[in-house]
Amino acid sequence: MQAQVENAIELAWNPATDQSLKEQAFQFLNQLRSDPQGWQVCTTLFTQTPKRSEVVRLVSLEIINNAVSTHSLDGGNLTFLKDALLDYVRRTYGTITETELDTPAVQNKLTQTLTYLFVHLYASGWESFVRDFLDLTRLPNSTQRDNLAGVVLYLRILSSIHDEIADILLSRQSSEAKRNNDLKDFLRDRDMATIANSWKEFLAEYTNQNDVVLEMTLKVIAKWVSWIDISLVINQEMLNLLLPLVGRTNSAGTEDRVRDAAIDTFTETVAKKMKPADKIEMISFLNLRDIIAQLLASPPLNEFKGTPRYDTDLAEAVAKLTNTVVTDIVRVLEDGQVGNETRASAERLLQDFLPSLLRLFSDEYDEICSTVIPSLTDLLTFLRKVGPLPASYSEMLPPILNAIIQKVKYDETSSWGAEDEQTDEAEFQELRKKLQILQKSVAAVDQDLYIDILSTLVANTFARLDQEGSRMDWRDLDLALHEMYLFGELALPNSGLTPKSQPNSVASERLVAIMSKMIESDIATFPHPAILLQYMEICVRYCVFFDAHQEYIPRVLENFVRLVHHEHVRIRTRSWYLFLRLVKHLRSQVGNVAETVIQSIGDLLPIKAEVPGEDADDDMSSDESDHSADAVFNSQLFLFEAVGCISSTTATPPDQQALYARMVLDPLFHDMEQHLPRAKAGDAQASLQIHHIVMALGTLANGFTEGHPAQGNKRPPLREVSQEFSRAAEAILIALSELNSNSEIRTACRSAFSKLLGVLGSAVLPQLPQWIDGLLSQSSSKDEMAMFLRLLEQVVYSFKGEIYTVLDLLLTPLLQRVFSGLSEPISGTDDEIQLQELRREFLTFVQIILIHDLSGVLVSETNQGFFEPLISTIITLAKTIGHGNLAASRLGFNVLSRMATAWGGPDIASISSNPTPPVSAPSPAIPGFDQFMIERFHTACWEVLQDPQFKPYSDAQSKQVLNELAGLEQTIYAKTGDVFIQHLQSVAFPSLGIDGTDFLRSLTTSTDRKAFANYLQGLLKSRR
Repeated sequence: MQAQVENAIELAWNPATDQSLKEQAFQFLNQLRSDPQGWQVCTTLFTQTPKRSEVVRLVSLEIINNAVSTHSLDGGNLTFLKDALLDYVRRTYGTITETELDTPAVQNKLTQTLTYLFVHLYASGWESFVRDFLDLTRLPNSTQRDNLAGVVLYLRILSSIHDEIADILLSRQSSEAKRNNDLKDFLRDRDMATIANSWKEFLAEYTNQNDVVLEMTLKVIAKWVSWIDISLVINQEMLNLLLPLVGRTNSAGTEDRVRDAAIDTFTETVAKKMKPADKIEMISFLNLRDIIAQLLASPPLNEFKGTPRYDTDLAEAVAKLTNTVVTDIVRVLEDGQVGNETRASAERLLQDFLPSLLRLFSDEYDEICSTVIPSLTDLLTFLRKVGPLPASYSEMLPPILNAIIQKVKYDETSSWGAEDEQTDEAEFQELRKKLQILQKSVAAVDQDLYIDILSTLVANTFARLDQEGSRMDWRDLDLALHEMYLFGELALPNSGLTPKSQPNSVASERLVAIMSKMIESDIATFPHPAILLQYMEICVRYCVFFDAHQEYIPRVLENFVRLVHHEHVRIRTRSWYLFLRLVKHLRSQVGNVAETVIQSIGDLLPIKAEVPGEDADDDMSSDESDHSADAVFNSQLFLFEAVGCISSTTATPPDQQALYARMVLDPLFHDMEQHLPRAKAGDAQASLQIHHIVMALGTLANGFTEGHPAQGNKRPPLREVSQEFSRAAEAILIALSELNSNSEIRTACRSAFSKLLGVLGSAVLPQLPQWIDGLLSQSSSKDEMAMFLRLLEQVVYSFKGEIYTVLDLLLTPLLQRVFSGLSEPISGTDDEIQLQELRREFLTFVQIILIHDLSGVLVSETNQGFFEPLISTIITLAKTIGHGNLAASRLGFNVLSRMATAWGGPDIASISSNPTPPVSAPSPAIPGFDQFMIERFHTACWEVLQDPQFKPYSDAQSKQVLNELAGLEQTIYAKTGDVFIQHLQSVAFPSLGIDGTDFLRSLTTSTDRKAFANYLQGLLKSRR
């Protein structure tokens, strides 16, 4: 059997084994796992001499582990396994005659097996576990812990035991948690003193002898300290062993893993949960202030600062320790139950540790700075809660804020905009976001201090700029502008740091002063691109400043027009967006220079589409770093919208607005005319050029709409402007008809259509049939149909008084296209989602027609032939209550209710607590519609109520459908009265097997339809 198992393992893990043979080997081994005796074979294979191959021994241990961890072994079997492995360990690790130790991989797996045995037998069956392995740390007849192999195995096992029973990061079942707690109690009672003493012996024996043992020992202490008696670690003997390791010097300046592990041991010791008074006493007893100060003053962190020899690992270890200490001190100060003496000690310690905290926070390496941000955040949160700050606390704020501000600055080694430093730049910007939160916290504690320091920094920087000019370090200027940008959170209303609409008046005054200083300076001509970008961002952020200081507008506008031509692509493309934001706000002030501005940026408007290469499909680039042709064009569209904005101010005469529009439109028309033949012939670049032109036409129209929000103030667009854009619409329609099979062209045309609506007004109505032909073609997807229907809903809403005639003509062809989409077979989840969306938009479109009193088009002479398919489709969708269609079902019943209201005639029955008999016979607006409602609409309601899938008592969406259904039933009753009741009594109630008395009472007396819906819900529930 052993040979068979060994052979199977060798075959399974041999890359050269035939695949079919390998599968048989794996099948055999899987059967071996479930074989009750399989672990015994594997135990023999692992322990026998001579040793088998590593893979055989590893797999054998894995099968043993599986048997132990799945509780497949009884007490006797576990004892047999314990004896076999302990004998093997003693033979292999306990004598000096053994020359071939197990490989690290085998040691790891063996440690796991022994840990599983500890979990199962330490409580009862192997009480001597710890002593057995500790005995291996001595060579025969020795009094020292001098058996290196035994020491390493012992420490491996201790580390593994912690991970198995005490690692708080692992979630465990309650039974496992109880078992682990019991094991920890057994360890504390039986062996903890012995284990702690072994740590001391290892530290004493191996200091300056073997760093591997020292590091392993320290890491085990750091793990175990969280759940053992603190006195086993915090005692003078142990500290005498630890402190020299913490202060170890390394003349070579290389990484010292032992020293870092020793510091981590202190960190974990400090982090141990204990009472506030005990925690403060421990921090003082350990003299951590001096330890941290000495470490920070040591050559690796002091002399070597700013050089390649600077020890970042040591700095990060010290930062973790400092962060833990300060966090715990703040936690004590936040505790309202702490005694005065403990609080006073904690306050002294906070003052003591603050310099070290700020030194690490200010470290040039951002990873080290980030390590202490949590404790600094906790400190500022605590100070915010204190209320009026005593002097001892308020004195902390200036150095904290200054440290934050200096950390915001680009360091001397960084450069801006370099392609090979994009990752570093992104990480620094993330750090800036964290620092911004800290700044806000300081401002929340002391606004006046925040205002003074920031405004002084900015003012002093601008004063230096006046003196030094372009020789000034761009990093200093960038810092000032960055802080100036953040300053608005106090100086502007609704910006987060102040009550809504109540900016800090002092901050607002300072902002006006520094804005004036910035614009009067020559900063807009500074040679570094980062500064120019910041300048534009600030002008846009504080554009309200120009409302009261219009004298600066020409200068700023001139600077922007120059910067939109900047040679740096990142500056240029971002400036196009910022230029749009600026002119949108300043539209009323810049209308008089519109022609000049258009001419000045005219050279940026020609479109040059570039087909992306095969390697261009890279989604990893951010918006800021994406300088592809497509990204540049998307930014270019901002310029077209900006032109529309400044051309359409109310102060600009209509004929001038039309002229400005024509200046931009005519070149685009000519360009389209040039490229259309090539695009029809399948030229990819020409098709993309047409796409871009269409997008530009729509975006330009959107800019004009900003100046003439026809739907917002009900003013029709200017006739002169509308005429110009009617030409644009015609050009787009030509492109759409010629290139209809291109989905990207259709998408661009649909986008342009939506943007043209505001500037065309009712002039769009005669073109609607062409838009429908183009945008609802045979090539259109369900998704496209749904989006276009959404646009038509907007058209119906906007022009409900003028659209009847056009809608009457286009309704049937429109619905034919939609019905073809609704009837297409679906394939896949995406297709199903698009179908659900199309169903909802179709029903919403019909609903909009009914809401705006346009129901006549549905039954007009032109569309009568399509009435039956329309009703059938709506009823079918209302009745379809399968997964994903409940929203459409609810809409369907709502539409049917509106149809009943529109065409059912006057109410002949009333619904009230004391209903009266119907006053007359039904008189529907459409002859026979009363019977139609009962036979078709009511039948649909009844089918849904009898559908076993329909469960409104357990599903919120189904409950909404039921509410609409109940409303439809009551509407039918109001329009048909006794005719409906007779139908219910003769057909509906017998099919349900009820007398219907309660049904009729609820139907005729529930003035709130929800009450009737609740009755129906109860009826359904009682019958299932």
